[in-house]
Amino acid sequence: MGDYSMSFEVFEKLESKVQQALDTITLLQMEIEELKEKNDALNQEVQGARESREALVRENEELKQEQSSWQERLRALLGKMEDVQ
Repeated sequence: MGDYSMSFEVFEKLESKVQQALDTITLLQMEIEELKEKNDALNQEVQGARESREALVRENEELKQEQSSWQERLRALLGKMEDVQ
């Protein structure tokens, strides 16, 4: 009878440890899910920032070309004015 209650105690302890391990695993899985979601959100932010930067670079290039074109027209105009004088 003593052996039986001892093995039952051991079994109960083991069961309790298994339950704790399962609870810990569940919590860790929830944390992993949360971290995955945060990571996805950050990746989207990074992608958005990259797209904004690319748009700004393109816009900057266009403005530089426009400025260059205006400078050319101004030079041509000044050249014509010099010819008149």
